Amino acid sequence: MSSSLILSKMIRKLNARVELNSADCDAILALPFVLQSYDAPNYIAREGERGRSVCSFVVDGLAIRQKLTAIGARQIVAIHMTGDFLDLQDLFLNRAAYGVQALTHIETAEIDRRALQALTLERPNVGRAMWIDALVDASIFQEWVVNVGRRDARSRVAHLLCEFSLRMRYAGIAEENSYDLPMTQEQLGDAVGLTSVHVNRTLKSLTAEGLIERDKRHIRLVDWDRISAVGDFDALYLHLDQASPRIETARAEARRDR
Repeated sequence: MSSSLILSKMIRKLNARVELNSADCDAILALPFVLQSYDAPNYIAREGERGRSVCSFVVDGLAIRQKLTAIGARQIVAIHMTGDFLDLQDLFLNRAAYGVQALTHIETAEIDRRALQALTLERPNVGRAMWIDALVDASIFQEWVVNVGRRDARSRVAHLLCEFSLRMRYAGIAEENSYDLPMTQEQLGDAVGLTSVHVNRTLKSLTAEGLIERDKRHIRLVDWDRISAVGDFDALYLHLDQASPRIETARAEARRDR
């Protein structure tokens, strides 16, 4: 894949947030970067790592962001997909406060950190787009806190399945209400604060109720209205309006480049 095609994915993501002009796009295409591949479950960034010289943008694949307790218990705090920045929150910070692992085979554009810092300060449209992207990421994190802290097991799992459906469609890596979820039940449990046994039982219950269909790791949401009600799911926190009306164009282009 050519360097221009790789950074075009970044342009498409940011242009879905704020309309970029030709000079903005040229500045993005001039960013120095290295294409890097990781196999699951290799680390892309480690908690406490100091002074990373790059900022990672997902070209293809999925990753998890996680926190570990002193005894090694894990809480997955975010899922990152094609078109996401893995560490935008740390762009102006000295140390990573979380770890990032590959969930699938993943390819990232490792962009020079200082060059990206300068770009956000010198190009207001790009800076605003990246601000919006970081704020949406924070909004998703807040919803995950509510999910773990205030919803029951059935609602937690249903909510996460609904979120994945919308985000994967936006990223151009899934069809409507149907997608491959490459997470083990243990990983799902670490994302929603449940044991793998409880996740298994909950998925079986949602299947028996006719809310979802499963074929190995393929998930189909059979009745969106019902499962979103079970999950107490409201897409407001995803702020998809921040991408409208360019969201459909971004989806179509993402599918074309796959």
